[in-house]
Amino acid sequence: MRKTSKVFHLAIPCKDLDETVAFYKKLGCKLARRYNDRVTFDFFGDQVVCHLSPDDVDEQPKMYPRHFGITFLDKEEYVQTLEFATSQKLPFFKEPMVRFEGKREEHMTFFLIDPANNLLEFKYYHDINMVY
Repeated sequence: MRKTSKVFHLAIPCKDLDETVAFYKKLGCKLARRYNDRVTFDFFGDQVVCHLSPDDVDEQPKMYPRHFGITFLDKEEYVQTLEFATSQKLPFFKEPMVRFEGKREEHMTFFLIDPANNLLEFKYYHDINMVY
């Protein structure tokens, strides 16, 4: 867990609260609050708020520039998350791959897509100094 007293907050659109709750709970995120127009999750120790805003859903999402996710500092946590996502049959936007192979910034990554087409990236750098 993070050794800080701060929690990062991210607000994103969703098109349906029930399917949003189902996806993020299936991913292992804890539902913190639910209102008529939004849901708040503990997303790996940070706060993600999904606001009901169907008109703001990106119908043709691309990996870049808009996505969010987790950079694991422990390879085993990355592997466990990948295995968990696969076992839960969560929808992949981009299958597991290696980026910048052979370079110092080489990292393992995969992307999931939530019901509102928000892209979630999960990655692990072999060289911890490349995280920041």
